[in-house]
Amino acid sequence: MFDNLSVRFDGILRKISGRGRISETNVAEAMDEVRSALLEADVHYDVVQTFTKRVHEQALGEQVLGSVKPGQQMIKIVHDELVRLIGGEDEDETAGPPVMSVSPGPTIVMTSGLQGSGKTTTCGKLAAYLKKQGRSVMLCAADLQRPAAVDQLETLANQVQAEIPGSAPVVFYGERAKVAEYGKAVGAAVTVCRNAVKAAREQDIDVLILDTAGRLHINDDLMNELRQVATAVTPHHIFLVIDAMTGQDAVNSAKAFNEQLELDGVVLTKFDSDTRGGAALSVKYVTGKPIKFIGVGEKLDALEPFHADRIASRILGMGDVVSLVEKAQEQVSEEEAMQLQEKMARGQLTMDDFLKQLRSIRKMGPLKGLMGMLPGIGKAMKDLPLDDKQLDRTEAMINSMTATERRDVDVLDNSRRRRISRGSGTTTNDVSQLVKGFGAVQQMTRQMAGMSMR
Repeated sequence: MFDNLSVRFDGILRKISGRGRISETNVAEAMDEVRSALLEADVHYDVVQTFTKRVHEQALGEQVLGSVKPGQQMIKIVHDELVRLIGGEDEDETAGPPVMSVSPGPTIVMTSGLQGSGKTTTCGKLAAYLKKQGRSVMLCAADLQRPAAVDQLETLANQVQAEIPGSAPVVFYGERAKVAEYGKAVGAAVTVCRNAVKAAREQDIDVLILDTAGRLHINDDLMNELRQVATAVTPHHIFLVIDAMTGQDAVNSAKAFNEQLELDGVVLTKFDSDTRGGAALSVKYVTGKPIKFIGVGEKLDALEPFHADRIASRILGMGDVVSLVEKAQEQVSEEEAMQLQEKMARGQLTMDDFLKQLRSIRKMGPLKGLMGMLPGIGKAMKDLPLDDKQLDRTEAMINSMTATERRDVDVLDNSRRRRISRGSGTTTNDVSQLVKGFGAVQQMTRQMAGMSMR
């Protein structure tokens, strides 16, 4: 999302860091460039003015002007102000978990948003996130305006239950008969939500997620219904789902919803898109409500808690190693990591091991996104054609090998390589490149094993 902004910030901070000393003149010049970069990223004008003013004031303090390394001090100031802008005081330990636990349950989460923002899909992703934490979830179809929304949510509930690991159940609650009453009977959605709370208590569910109705635009009917639901079930969390690609429109919608509902937080969808990022940088300042989750892909497990400090580090090209490690830990157990380490220590890495690691990497997300989490790598690889389909081709080639070939790639003569290329829809050169690359990895692990034996 922040590729262009990251490049602009890097150039600006690199220029000022190259100066012998920071002066009022070059700080002012830098802030002019920062202001332009933020406005081009569709950041709210008031946000831009406040941000640049605060950075300017702090950069001119005696502590910075007299610093031995003023360039590094400047980067720290910009980083801290970005964290304050998009996260404020709602970061990490001070805010607690994004979805609280109450006893007795259930914790009630009410989602709201305009049609097309990804609200129903986000409910499914949130259920997946909670299931992985060992919390049982009920998804309630309270969007009676769209009959398809009820079917969509039921499908999502079934998918989460079947595809996401964990013993905690994810169940669906819906009353299709109420869809026919919608618009005729006042409070049909309220009745469904009340009944869902009762059902969740009877089934000892930890978290109840209400997927409420949306509209193509904000109107009195929508807000009246949402207020009625909130009053009837008193949710512990009211989340607004907004589409990051809609830019300032998303921020304006968030402000209007917050004035009517008193939101607890925002879920920003399509965070992995190539949008300019204005909504992400503006919504906290404009609404006063924190971003709680970000949608980072289409899969059910592509929902992550929002960490302002990590996002600020990504914008400034400092990477996000913590998030990368967390993703890896989700896919590879400590026992599996130890087994792989032992095989590498003995110099016995096989193509089967390589395939297993490849599949783990794929589950972590798009390759370009993962590279962007490494300090300094994101900018360097910005224009490289990182194609995740190459991983498909690699996996296809390995799957076209026999068990003997995967154990020992040295047996791969020209005839075998031609057979593998035909079976995987690739060329013999592709197979040769894979074998060559894997051979280099094998050689490196054997050298490491030899060093550890000394």
